[in-house]
Amino acid sequence: MSRMLTAGMCSVLAVATLPLTGTSDPLPPTTTYRPLPTMPFSEAMAIDEAQKPQVMERQRAMLETRYDLSDRPMGVLMSGGRKQVQEGVRVLPPEGMTWADLAAMSPQDIRDNDLLPDGFKPLPHVKQTTGGQVFPQVQIDAIAAQEQRDLERFDVDFDLPDHLIPEFPPPIFLTTQPHLGDVSRGELLTIANHYEIMNGLITPVQMEGLRLLLTPFPQEEFNQTEDRKVVGPSRGVACLDCHSNFNSNAGFHQSPDMRPQAARFRLDSPSLRGLFNQQIHGSKRSLRSIEDFTEFEQHTAYFNGDHVSAARKGQHIPDRSHKVAMMAQMQNIIDFPPAPKLDPMGRLVAELASEQELLGEDIFMGKGLCAECHIPTQSFMDHQMHDLKLERFYTPGETVNDMVLLPDGPIKTFTLRGIKDTPPYLHDGRLMTLADTVEFFNLVLQTDLTQAEKDALVAYMLTL
Repeated sequence: MSRMLTAGMCSVLAVATLPLTGTSDPLPPTTTYRPLPTMPFSEAMAIDEAQKPQVMERQRAMLETRYDLSDRPMGVLMSGGRKQVQEGVRVLPPEGMTWADLAAMSPQDIRDNDLLPDGFKPLPHVKQTTGGQVFPQVQIDAIAAQEQRDLERFDVDFDLPDHLIPEFPPPIFLTTQPHLGDVSRGELLTIANHYEIMNGLITPVQMEGLRLLLTPFPQEEFNQTEDRKVVGPSRGVACLDCHSNFNSNAGFHQSPDMRPQAARFRLDSPSLRGLFNQQIHGSKRSLRSIEDFTEFEQHTAYFNGDHVSAARKGQHIPDRSHKVAMMAQMQNIIDFPPAPKLDPMGRLVAELASEQELLGEDIFMGKGLCAECHIPTQSFMDHQMHDLKLERFYTPGETVNDMVLLPDGPIKTFTLRGIKDTPPYLHDGRLMTLADTVEFFNLVLQTDLTQAEKDALVAYMLTL
């Protein structure tokens, strides 16, 4: 019978019957295609709403065992000047252990003694068995106010505190208008206001591309059928609902490229800044152009990779010859935020940088191994995919909140330009701060950094 229930119902059963953690039957069989609804929408929604407090409490408890989620601003503003960057390592080390203790151990010893911090392991979706796009409340409120469109799900809420996600709305920088700085006027671009804000700054082709990027289309959880996760029939979501003002808002969904459902990893919405320099797209798919990615998103992220479900809900495939090209034209003029301390080759200007920042650059280029993948002359990336082999440090197969923790496999190198603007970090957002990323890579790459070197690396990344 469970094979015939809607995906929302499957999640209800999972919440009610699966333990918080465990190793039995870690990959329960699921179908390749999303099950069709078999009960009235009102009944499915009532069950989901009743289960929501338990779902959110379970996720909150998991997060609090992994992280220090307190609000600790460091006095450094993000590029728009509206929010401070958070300081400190937030991943909690195992009880009785320090970061120096862990760094002194071999991967095998950490694995054998189950000492890898939980915050370094894959982060489950807030409702793994159902999945789907989840937006932060600030984005939900802004879209409701401007467009009277509902992005609030009745089965889950966003799970991270507001101080640990990017500033909202983020600034917008154009490669075609570098002298203007932020052109957003401090507003969120939507279908309702984009023409007024961008008129006279971009070409007609780019304006049409922007309109398409802001036009909502049906999506798996936001559509007009009975298989949705919003109260009323929905026009759907827009590309820039996830990539607010072409940056990230920390909204997340699941990788569309994997099955079964229990193995699908959480996927943080990345920034679209600097796409003009990027040669591969998608953390796993390795698509070779922004045109490929723009078109393929309608087949994957919008409908969890299920074209059968998409056909029922109103799939929109933009025409490659002009719509996709126009969308790409707009995306390819989005610049990184200014980095006044960097020279044209991506190196610090000594006269502008502090001693700590210069030390951080030395560590970045050398002992820390950062520049092996994040190459300054290539926008601090290398257009490659790499496997960190994190499973050297833990035994895969544990189930946490219905997600089976499996090896990450190869993940693309993300740019570090403007990195202070895009928390949380890693492809699934498992690292809350820049200090967390330094501690993570110090352990995984076994670079044996001192605390002063770690602090210098964070100071350096803030200049990027």
